Amino acid sequence: MVSAVGGTMAAGGGSAQASGGLGLNDYRLVNLAHVNDPDRTNVYPGDPAFTLTTVTTVPEHGFYLQYVEQGEHTGTHWGAPAHFNDDQPHADELDAEDLFLPAVKVDVRERAARDADYEVTVEDLRRWEKRHGRIPREAAVVLWTGWQDRWGTPAFYNFDGDGQMHQPGFSLAAVEWLVGTGRLGRRGALGTDTFSPERALDVDYRVSKLLYRERRISLEILANLEQLPEQGAHVLVGGVINRRGSGSPASVYAFVPKR
Repeated sequence: MVSAVGGTMAAGGGSAQASGGLGLNDYRLVNLAHVNDPDRTNVYPGDPAFTLTTVTTVPEHGFYLQYVEQGEHTGTHWGAPAHFNDDQPHADELDAEDLFLPAVKVDVRERAARDADYEVTVEDLRRWEKRHGRIPREAAVVLWTGWQDRWGTPAFYNFDGDGQMHQPGFSLAAVEWLVGTGRLGRRGALGTDTFSPERALDVDYRVSKLLYRERRISLEILANLEQLPEQGAHVLVGGVINRRGSGSPASVYAFVPKR
C-alpha cells in the first residue's frame, strides 16, 4: 500500500487520470480552503479552541514562529474513515490516491437559502446527471450550499433560539444511492462548504458514518466554490498527516482545465 505520507501523487494514475491527455500547464489551480484565523475561524461546538501564539520574532530571535493549537477538524479540513470507526483507516493509513480525486459540484444554494435544513435528494443528483453527465467513479461530490459566504460570522452556525444549529447537507438516501450505484467507487469523497456532509439536524451523523464505513473521506468547510466547475476538475487534498489521525486541517486545491 502506498501511504499518504510517502506516496507519490501522479496525475496520470488511477481515478485521477486527467481526461484528454492534458498536461499541468493546461490547468489552473484554485484554492478551496479558508485561511485559518483565530479572529474568524468558526469552530464546531465542543471542539478545541483554535489559537495562534507568537513564539519568536525576527527582531528578537532572528526568525518568526507561531505555536498552533487546534483540533484536527479546525477550519477547512478533511475527515478520515477512523473519525467514526475504530476499524477503519486513520489519516496515516490511507493511500495517496485517496486524496486526489475527480470533482463534481452540485449547486443547491437556492434551495438552501429557502430551507437551511435542506437535504439533497437522489432526484437532485439524477437531475444533475441529466444536465452534466454521469458522476465519475471515485469522485468528490461537492455541495455548494452558499454557507462559504457566512464564514467568520455567527450566521455560519445559524443557531435558532433553542441553540439548535441549522445547515443543509446530503440526505442519507442520496449517499446510499451514490455508494450503492458505484458512483463513489472504492474511494471517493463528499464535500461541502458547511461543517459536515449531513444537515445539522442529523445529530447522529448518519451520512458521515455511512461515508466513513465505506472507506471514503469528507471535505468540509470548503471555500471559493464559485471557481469550481460543475465537472471536469480534480481536487488535491493536503494537510498534516498525524499518527492515527482522524483527518487534518487542509489545503484543498482544485485543478481546473483552462479550456
